[in-house]
Parts: sequence; C-alpha cells; structure tokens
Amino acid sequence: MVNRGPNKNMVLKNKRGIFFTTFVILVLTIFFITYTFYTSTNDRKTIHDRIVTMNSFVFSLEKDMSRQLFISSYRALLSIESEITETGLYMSNVKESIKEALKNGTVNSKIANLMNGYLLTDWHLRVSNLGSTLNLQVNYTIENITITQNSPWELNINMAINLSIKDKNNLASWEKLKDIQAKINIEGLEDPLYLLNTNGLVANKIKKTPFIIFTEGNNISNLNSHLENSYYISSQSAPSFLDRLEGKTNSNDNGIESLVNLNKLAEQNIQLKDKSVVDYIYFSAQNPTSYKIQGMPQWFKIDDSHLETYQLSNLTV
Repeated sequence: MVNRGPNKNMVLKNKRGIFFTTFVILVLTIFFITYTFYTSTNDRKTIHDRIVTMNSFVFSLEKDMSRQLFISSYRALLSIESEITETGLYMSNVKESIKEALKNGTVNSKIANLMNGYLLTDWHLRVSNLGSTLNLQVNYTIENITITQNSPWELNINMAINLSIKDKNNLASWEKLKDIQAKINIEGLEDPLYLLNTNGLVANKIKKTPFIIFTEGNNISNLNSHLENSYYISSQSAPSFLDRLEGKTNSNDNGIESLVNLNKLAEQNIQLKDKSVVDYIYFSAQNPTSYKIQGMPQWFKIDDSHLETYQLSNLTV
C-alpha cells in the first residue's frame, strides 16, 4: 500500500491550531503585561497619594504643635511668675524651670495648676487620634528642649522631636528628627523685679514704650508719660527678661529697662530710695551718681549713664 502522506485537511487544521495557540499566547502575554503595568502604575499612584497625604499631615502637625508649644510655654512662664510671687524667691535656673513645667507640670517640684492638660506629653494622644483619622500611626519622642533669648522682646522655645509616621496598610512610612519652634512675646508678662522688691504690692507688666524721643528742648511730656506707665525700652546695660526671673541685674545684650514710678510705691506705703529710678539700679545695691531733672517730680533722679539715653543731659539740676 502506497503512503500518500498527511491529509491536506489535517495539515491545514494543524496549522490553524498552531496559529490559534500562538495568538492566544500573544493575547495572554499582552494582557499580562498590560495588567502588570496597570497594577504597578496604580500601586505607584496609591503610594504617591499616601506620601502626599503624609507630607501634608506633617506640615499641618508642625503648625499645630508649634501653636501648642507656644500655649504650653506661655503657661509655664505664668506658673513660674506665680511661684516667684508666692515664695518671694527668684528661680535659680529659669531655663530648667521652664523645661520642668513643660514636661512634668511642676515648678520647684510643686504642681502648677496652669499646666493641667498642657504638658508636652499630653499631646501624644491628640496627635495619635489626628493620625488615625487618616489611617496613619503616629508616634514621637521628645529629644531635647532649648530656651534662648535672641531679642529683648522675644523668647525662643525649641523642641526637637523624633517623629515617626506609618501608613497602617504599610504603603509608606516617614521618620525624621523635627524642630518645633515657638516665639513668646514677653509683653504683657509681669516683671519679677517689681514683684519681689515690693512684696507683691506693685506689679508692672512689660510694655514697650511708644516713644523714641523723650524730651525736646524743655518739653518733657513724653518722658512723663513714659515714667507714669513705667514703659520699657531695650537696653544693653540692663538685664534681660530671663535674667529678671533669676533676680539678676547685670547687663545683657537683650536687656530691657523701665523707670520706676515711685508714686505707685508710695501709695502702698513702701519706703522710697533716694537714687536713680532706672529699675535695675533702683532695685539693686547699685547707687551711681544721679541727678534731678528740671520739670520732673522731686523724687525723680537718673544716673549719669542714662542722661543721654533719655535726652536729659541739658536738663539736670
């Protein structure tokens, strides 16, 4: 029997089968590549969106923590001034006292009621709850707190924290050492030099003087107003606000000074001193040569080093 070879129809069917199989493989390959590309792109977009959300959260968190640091620090200062008034003693180390109030809610190991709910550690639950609303796990630890004064009218509070933020679905995480800063304007706070040297009878809130010129010729109206309100000027020969909380009267580049209105002391039956009314001189053992001034009250005297400051060199008696 003669072998005539494969049936033509069978060969054709085999070719069609191979073509169909190749086509299916090609389609599946394209589908797989497309699906993989789409999934990868979609995953990248999801991760990108989470990173954007986390960055936005960190930005908002920094602003919120800065506000909280300001509030807590201001309350710490008020607590310290209250302690000074109650005990009649200055702070031995005011920067450490501020840290103590912020961390522990105490001043000189005594509970400071103003700090209730405003400790730095009290924020942790609030921060954690804020993160949970965005499906984020948020943690931080306080590494360091520093207090500085770089201008006569402001204190700088810096809190270094180790901040950790993690997406609860493990899409992204964020960890960094951040500096949270707050600036405290000292205007409106009470000057401890007045409080302790008048047994708490005369308080003087720090307020920057509106005057640049105190006298013009014989016109002393601005000086009178400055004295009446015991306004403050910046002065590198005077103590800073932080110095005053420690009872120091030495010079400081960020110093401030006022003129003591002796009428207010007399109203409280406080014995008056015959010396310069520049506050850090009046409330100290210093007693430099001082002069009476034309047109000013009889008790008003000012020392030689301040005559030029208040434009009084030609008005001495």
